[in-house]
Amino acid sequence: MSRRIVSLWLPNHAVPPDIMAEDKIGLLQPDARNQNVKKKQERMPLCDFSSQRSDVCEMDGDIRIHGNSFSILLLASSNNKTSETHESWRIKPHARKHDKFILSHVAEMSVKSLTAFEQVPACAVNHTIPAIIFSTGGYMGNPFHDFTDVLIPLFITSRQYNGEVQFLISEIVPNWITKYQPILKQLSHYEIIDFNKDDMVRCYPHAIVGLRFHKEMSIDPLKAPNGRTMVDFAQFMRTSFALERQSAIKLGPDQDKKPRLLIISRKWTRSFTNAQEIVQMAEGLSFEVVVAEANSSSSLVDFAQLVNSCDVMMGVHGAGLTNLVFLPTNATVIQVVPLGGLEGIAWADFGVPSLDMKLRYLQYAISEEESTLIEQYPRDHAVFKDPTSIQNQGWLALRSIYLVKQNVKLDVVRFKGVLLQALDFLHQ
Repeated sequence: MSRRIVSLWLPNHAVPPDIMAEDKIGLLQPDARNQNVKKKQERMPLCDFSSQRSDVCEMDGDIRIHGNSFSILLLASSNNKTSETHESWRIKPHARKHDKFILSHVAEMSVKSLTAFEQVPACAVNHTIPAIIFSTGGYMGNPFHDFTDVLIPLFITSRQYNGEVQFLISEIVPNWITKYQPILKQLSHYEIIDFNKDDMVRCYPHAIVGLRFHKEMSIDPLKAPNGRTMVDFAQFMRTSFALERQSAIKLGPDQDKKPRLLIISRKWTRSFTNAQEIVQMAEGLSFEVVVAEANSSSSLVDFAQLVNSCDVMMGVHGAGLTNLVFLPTNATVIQVVPLGGLEGIAWADFGVPSLDMKLRYLQYAISEEESTLIEQYPRDHAVFKDPTSIQNQGWLALRSIYLVKQNVKLDVVRFKGVLLQALDFLHQ
């Protein structure tokens, strides 16, 4: 039977400033006029709604935040660069603005700039550090969304402050905060504020509402503060979880240690139905094989250590592959893609992030014979012959058939070449 292996690797608006002429600019002297125009060019609007994934408001000056009323006020003055005029915005600070279902579970906040002559609430607490306000009201608990929608955008937005920033979180999930405490405490050295329940007026010199999103589970260094990359994020993960291994094993004549292969198992959907057969084949290629599942009851610290101890990680497309963030540099990620025309989604979700982290990446698309859907549908059904027609029925139809009903019986003979390629990577 012919092998189908896809092996992929690659080399490594904001709203414009409101520049309006002064009514009497023609009466100003040239130097004064130039200074006025320069001030206008420096001054940015409070909020940027141009991204397809996240809205962000950023402001400097006298900022007063009252979480319980979902209110963020900027007392405008000629000394700040964000606004001298009255502006009013409504924002839901979560990086899935296109997802109406999720946004229905995220509180809307009011961001306003007020003139010095308007009445504002008095400060109960004066802070000298910046504030970042965001929501964990999305698909939290799913590792892919934990990282894609919150943790990586939070790293992009907050890392520039080196821990000297405070997080105010709406729709806070205590278990989520506990799980990701190793990450959060590295990004902020201060108490996390439960935004929805906070009845104090907190005053800050700088604030960001919302998180900056670049792409699925990755970072665009051209947009990131200080040019940070996913390589920086990977190193940050190793620091946060005290992971010892920086690089994968280098195989050669002087290396008698076996490379470790981690198989990410799944219990209910997109699971390997012949996991033991896969283990035996891999062991025959001199891998030390570990089979593990990351679930809500797993210790993330312990699982991160396990992943970091491995040189190759494989699994069917799904949230478990998010654990690639703990792999050492030059380790290999193998993504098994089930039927359904999911190759593009698989590549964007885990292929691009792997390469951005300087990992090796292999993508294996299963055949019809390797899908348990052949036990549920006739072979001439659109499920096999026209996946696009299923996709055109919408996400729920695609999810129901290809992501929920489908498991994988891997053809170990066909798949063997993929593991051989992973071994070859470890020799390079």
